[in-house]
Amino acid sequence: MSDDTGKSDSDWKAELSEEQYRVLRDKGTEAPFTGQYNAEKKTGTYRCAGCGTPLFRSETKFDSGTGWPSFWAPAEEGSVVSESDDSLGRQRTEVLCAGCKGHLGHVFEDGPDPTGLRYCINSAALELDEEDSK
Repeated sequence: MSDDTGKSDSDWKAELSEEQYRVLRDKGTEAPFTGQYNAEKKTGTYRCAGCGTPLFRSETKFDSGTGWPSFWAPAEEGSVVSESDDSLGRQRTEVLCAGCKGHLGHVFEDGPDPTGLRYCINSAALELDEEDSK
């Protein structure tokens, strides 16, 4: 997978845990209801575990009942990018970190107001920065 960081695959393997590497670099998915941030209620900014890009804010997090942290909007316009994903034989929209192009999860059009979107994100792709609560 190409990214803008200039990091090699061995750099990523050295910096990330096995689970983070599997999710962010190999487009893996953690099992539902197992991620550390699924039921998290603390305030702050969820950053990319790979590069630190601010991805989502706690104010947009909601309980979707799916077993993954869910958000109705990214932290900032352009902090995430998307691309088409038909890996399971059906059309989905994959969500990637704009900074390192790491796989985060998928976005669906069944979320709450005001956007109607549900960004369904793997906890392994995130790190909560409690100091950065805006």
